[in-house]
Amino acid sequence: MSRGSRSLGLDVGERRIGVAISDELGSIASPLEMISREAGDLDAIARMVAAQNIGAVVVGLPTGMSGREGPQAAVTRAFADQLAAVLGPDVPVRFWDERLTSAIADRTMRERGTKKDERRQQRDAIAAAVILQGWLDSQRSRRGR
Repeated sequence: MSRGSRSLGLDVGERRIGVAISDELGSIASPLEMISREAGDLDAIARMVAAQNIGAVVVGLPTGMSGREGPQAAVTRAFADQLAAVLGPDVPVRFWDERLTSAIADRTMRERGTKKDERRQQRDAIAAAVILQGWLDSQRSRRGR
């Protein structure tokens, strides 16, 4: 990571982008917020990156259970390319498999007793945290080798 020690995780959907952030040690991912997919969403993410001193952005890549990329993966890759152009070379944009992250987020919220209406509002940010946590764990594992 070139800039800061924190990372940002994104769960890019058709209507919303779930956002999660890591701690300074790169150990724990936490849900942060949701951003509407609309004009200015890339700039909103860029402002977060600058304000939080983010060193890497991790975007969840939707793949089927077989591991194949479908049409939504192409949309996500295009979004990530646009984001990378806005952020510049100092903040790498990485991909991480997002299979089952929404299901994990839903299960976590049900187990916590989160009301159904609140689940819809929090699902994408929690899914982003699941994506980011998987990536953080993989980075820690690589450093340990």
